[in-house]
Amino acid sequence: MIAIIDYGVGNLFSLKSSLKYIGQDVVITGRPEVIERADRLILPGVGAFCDAAEKLRVSGLDEVVVREAGRGKPLLGICLGMQMLFEKSFEFGEHNGLGLLPGVVTPIKPLLPPDYKIPHIGWNALRFPTGEKSPLFKYTAEGDHVYFVHSYHAANCGGCVIVTTEYGIMLTAAAGAGNVFGTQFHPEKSGEVGLNILRAFAEV
Repeated sequence: MIAIIDYGVGNLFSLKSSLKYIGQDVVITGRPEVIERADRLILPGVGAFCDAAEKLRVSGLDEVVVREAGRGKPLLGICLGMQMLFEKSFEFGEHNGLGLLPGVVTPIKPLLPPDYKIPHIGWNALRFPTGEKSPLFKYTAEGDHVYFVHSYHAANCGGCVIVTTEYGIMLTAAAGAGNVFGTQFHPEKSGEVGLNILRAFAEV
């Protein structure tokens, strides 16, 4: 079973529909005991980092996520959910993340050419910077397009960047270390390419 963690943010039902479409047993839940029984976890998220991180903390689910990931359970963060996997975010101040991946979340705008718009919205091609693929992308080809909506990105990530995309500069499109994965883009909004990424996660 895949548990989509419900802590008050995120496009949960389109994600659930995508997972059910590919034949997965999936539940949306904010109950720790259900999360603990699940085989895999997905941490979604939209909106501001500080608000989402506070909701996760107040619910107590931050500790549940960290504990289950520490036990080796596959975890996928999507969009803001990915950003919360990192150590810190500098969106409207400085805020602690879950610390499951090395790196910080910083604004894109200062890095872009002046004619590039923020937020970064639209379809962009995926690149594998080392030529090797994470298990999350075993069904994904170089140049496949996925859908992004974001104004901040993961930086100083060391060796955990597994996919990049170009939007004026090269940005972190996905990161991972061990059983922890994150996609800045939305697989559930990325057509067949996104479904294949979810299929791969279901097999990790």
